[in-house]
Amino acid sequence: MGPLEGYRIIELAGIGPGPFCGMMLADMGAEVIRVDRPGGNPTAAAGHDILFRNRRSIAVNLKQPSGMETVLKLCEEADAIFEGFRPGVAERLGVGPEACMARNKKLVYGRMTGWGQDGPLAKTAGHDINYISLSGALHATGRAGDKPVLPLNLVGDFGGGGMMLAFGLVCALLEAQKSGQGQVIDSAMHEGSAALMAMFYGMKANGLFDDRRGTHLLDSGAHFYEVYETSDGKYVSIGSLEPQFYGLLREKLELTDPEFDHQLNPATWPVLKQKLEAVFKTRTRDQWCELLEGTDVCFAPVLGLEEAPQHPHNQARGSFLEVNGVVQHAPVPRFSRTTSETPEPMRPPGTHTRQTLLDAGFSEALVEQLLAEGAVVQL
Repeated sequence: MGPLEGYRIIELAGIGPGPFCGMMLADMGAEVIRVDRPGGNPTAAAGHDILFRNRRSIAVNLKQPSGMETVLKLCEEADAIFEGFRPGVAERLGVGPEACMARNKKLVYGRMTGWGQDGPLAKTAGHDINYISLSGALHATGRAGDKPVLPLNLVGDFGGGGMMLAFGLVCALLEAQKSGQGQVIDSAMHEGSAALMAMFYGMKANGLFDDRRGTHLLDSGAHFYEVYETSDGKYVSIGSLEPQFYGLLREKLELTDPEFDHQLNPATWPVLKQKLEAVFKTRTRDQWCELLEGTDVCFAPVLGLEEAPQHPHNQARGSFLEVNGVVQHAPVPRFSRTTSETPEPMRPPGTHTRQTLLDAGFSEALVEQLLAEGAVVQL
């Protein structure tokens, strides 16, 4: 089940943000057909790569004319297709927007790149770190007096890339229901990461944010929105932004020092941060959890990947699950009626080639011919 049940989407397999998009769509119930290269993706370990979960895989040699034709024929009965190649690559392979949409006028064609389909950087290589550099996101992330800090590859690849493409695909699918026509989505990771910076560009326009990294409310500048080390070498986070939450923080920590009266005066933040550092080092992380967790201080322990799935709140909600021995996040978001099913693990490339093509309307004779030609491969 899931809210996207009944939609058939073709994924021209790639790495990172493309599979993340495919995972999101498949988690919501869409039938996502992953078109892999014969031999597959060497970066994905079968059964253990969470990004590739929940969809069938067919192995297609797009360099053969009959392999290209296989993808085009799949497009005839699909709702959408997406790829993450550099501009022009899909066209050279014969599966660009013009060729695919000629087979199906309602087909939505999603394209995701780092720099977009045009512009002076469009055909150059890049990675998340470069895309978020161009949007302003990387410059804004880090502590005062230090170089920018890399937020893993969450902002460019996954937030500004895969998640934005999934959003674009669903938007275009909704529009196609009304218009009866498909369209091409140009999703650029640097622009997606710029969209994630919307609030901060707005704050900048109002004089509330500037290029002085690590000096603002939400970027480690403030003493009441920070991570603190505990006596056992672990960490806790506090986010006591609002006055009532800040007041409760002072009450719980017995912060009677009058210097703490001036919460929103940036001139006092460095000194107050030093004082809070000393306070938090007086107890272990678990002791602070006992005092502060579950209160409106806005508090949480900083958990590692081994610990997070074991936290009582995550366990109560079923936020994580185990699939074939691999702990991973449950499908999100949740729906009251069209509930997503437990994900299936990644299968090796070509596992479902024969059955997927038959289900898509290919005749048995044609499937056997394609297999004999090496245009498609069945594992």
